[in-house]
Amino acid sequence: MTLFTSSRTFFLGGILAAGLSASVFAASPYEGRWALTLPNGGAGWLGIEETGGKLQGSILWGGGSVVPVQEVKVEGDTLKVIRLSKAKNPKTQAEEQVTETITAKATGDDLKLSTVKVKADGKEFAQGDFTGRRIAAIPAKPDLSKVKYGEPVTIFNGKDLSGWTLMNPQSDNGWSVVDGVLQNRVEKGKHHGNIRTDKEFEDFNLKLEVRTQEKSNSGIYLRGIYEVQVAETFGKPLDSHNMGALYSRITPSVAAEKAIGEWQTFDITLVDRHLTVILNGNTIIDNQPVLGCTGGAITSDETKPGPIYLQGDHTNIDFRNFMLRPVVK
Repeated sequence: MTLFTSSRTFFLGGILAAGLSASVFAASPYEGRWALTLPNGGAGWLGIEETGGKLQGSILWGGGSVVPVQEVKVEGDTLKVIRLSKAKNPKTQAEEQVTETITAKATGDDLKLSTVKVKADGKEFAQGDFTGRRIAAIPAKPDLSKVKYGEPVTIFNGKDLSGWTLMNPQSDNGWSVVDGVLQNRVEKGKHHGNIRTDKEFEDFNLKLEVRTQEKSNSGIYLRGIYEVQVAETFGKPLDSHNMGALYSRITPSVAAEKAIGEWQTFDITLVDRHLTVILNGNTIIDNQPVLGCTGGAITSDETKPGPIYLQGDHTNIDFRNFMLRPVVK
């Protein structure tokens, strides 16, 4: 998914990765990380921190990236988050500024929020109410040498799409199996869909192979929440939107992708909200904490098991040789 470019390293990692509880945040009841359920039911995320005596924030609104907001302030018992964006005037086609104000009130670990956008002419639109819940502190970093795995679970039989379901039944299905390869082929003018496993998982190790096509832009969603990026980025500078990144959250430590058309190996481990990604034999994300859902997640609730889902709504992509081993608690 390539909708917004930012390689910023987001905050709260040091504090929350240490496993401190939410009670540490004494300055404001709004500091911390919040899982959002947006007005349309989609998954979102809000992070608030204090830096130099001033509140700052970043937000994920459905798809795309985690991005900084313009302003964060608390008035009485109410949080206000200001976002600025651009929109085309339908009459003049000129870009005009849109100001969105999100207000929130906390009751313990729960948020009640509302949003409204204001056009340059002062007209309000896109009003909506939604909810949020404080995200629990990230557990301590797991010792992966002591993690035990169960027997492999078959998620792709190499013959057909048994065990996989198109996530939106109204979408065009570009997925098929050819010579043991799970491939997606898109056609101009059609809206192609993502697919997911019927089975759901908690923590696991997942191995697979992928082959990019021209301008490939896909993703492997872990538990339907966290996207490991799959993209044709060979030869490009390191970025949190490149091959193997946790989309817009964790930038690979090295560029390990191969050239277009070559089969590439992924070895992905998710344990206690910590992610390890080995791409083509190179560890590019090393047991790092995951601070929240990524764009396109089916839920912002990180406590739930979920499917493996593959993004197919953008471009052509090939997958094969899946092997998933669940963690044994």
